[in-house]
Amino acid sequence: MNAHRSRILLGIILIGAGFLGHFLAARAIGGTTVAYTHHIFGFFLILVVTGAIIAALGWRFWKGRHDITLLIIGAVQALFGLVIYIDRFNIH
Repeated sequence: MNAHRSRILLGIILIGAGFLGHFLAARAIGGTTVAYTHHIFGFFLILVVTGAIIAALGWRFWKGRHDITLLIIGAVQALFGLVIYIDRFNIH
């Protein structure tokens, strides 16, 4: 597997990890329909907003390197998923 495909695959895996963070956080706070709805909606909202920003930066700075764009989007999603999952332990 070449480096281009590896970065694409890693980006997809990281996006999945971000989704899993939101999913597990929803399950941990009770697993209600409302919890799942809010967390899954939040995941897609973050994906659209950060994805658009990163894609615009990619178009400007690393044009034609879609693998790098996807990898960065995946890393951001995984980071957000981890933060959301850890935040569920924070009791207000």
